[in-house]
Amino acid sequence: MARSSWELPDLLEGKIQAISDSDGVNYPWYGNTTETCTIIGPTKKEAKFGVSMNDNFYPSVTWAVPVSESNVAKLTHIHRDQSFTTWLVATNTTTSEMVTLQTIKWRMKLGIEVTPSKPVGQRAKLREPSAQEQPQVLNKNEPIPPSALVKPNANDAQVLMWRPTDGPPLVVIPPKYR
Repeated sequence: MARSSWELPDLLEGKIQAISDSDGVNYPWYGNTTETCTIIGPTKKEAKFGVSMNDNFYPSVTWAVPVSESNVAKLTHIHRDQSFTTWLVATNTTTSEMVTLQTIKWRMKLGIEVTPSKPVGQRAKLREPSAQEQPQVLNKNEPIPPSALVKPNANDAQVLMWRPTDGPPLVVIPPKYR
């Protein structure tokens, strides 16, 4: 079956262990609003600080074959299976020393069956899993792979591939950064 896919070649080929999903601005972290907290210390008493992250991704899927002149809808399935690791860290801004406080892992799996000939609102049907696994806060922190701390981020490194049933795969959209 022919398919198109967003891919991270260096990750797939094992050249790197992880890639940052940063916003590409507050590198290598996701943002600098609710995701960060500045503490000037040492502090005289115990204090609590709150940080949060809200990742709402918007994947793009093409209805038609991405290397065709035709705009006819041919999409029949959407499959997504991604694993994420997030680290809560404290960084000494004077020395740049980074201490991992918590490691959180989660996985997002999605399967959708598509019938493009059906009317809007009836074209797609959610397949397993109907519910996502809950994030796991690890009891033992994992080290941050060096490749997750440097450019490129995932959005700049991904490529859109077309893998036909017959013939070699084609790069439809090359990476923005390599």
